[in-house]
Amino acid sequence: MKSLQERLAGLDTLLGARLGGCAVNLQPIPGETSVIQVLIGGREELPIFVTASDEQILCICYLWKDEEVIPDKRAELLGLLLDLNPSIPLSAFGRVKGHYVLYGALASDASVNDITTDIAALSDNAIDALEALTGYLL
Repeated sequence: MKSLQERLAGLDTLLGARLGGCAVNLQPIPGETSVIQVLIGGREELPIFVTASDEQILCICYLWKDEEVIPDKRAELLGLLLDLNPSIPLSAFGRVKGHYVLYGALASDASVNDITTDIAALSDNAIDALEALTGYLL
């Protein structure tokens, strides 16, 4: 089976073109699990992390931490996130170790073109989510 880095070969060029020619940088993250950080020019504050298993490719973007949510608005925010989930193309809201995230998952045999589409949508959705939900954050 190809390594994650081999599977993502050409992603930077394809994603940059898809997002209007912005710079895209792929950085391997050292560790037990193979993870590639995708940094998109002009969107560096919202990196996307890509990892893969035998079953799926997971793309995840960390949005904000639990403690950044206005306490009195937490319940309303959680309801809104559930309501928004079905209408977000190729992405879903979740929580990982105290961080609210947007993520997308693809089949393990997805092409680099499919991964590009997912990451582009995830990046756009993360920007839209932050803009729409800032009223719930400190």
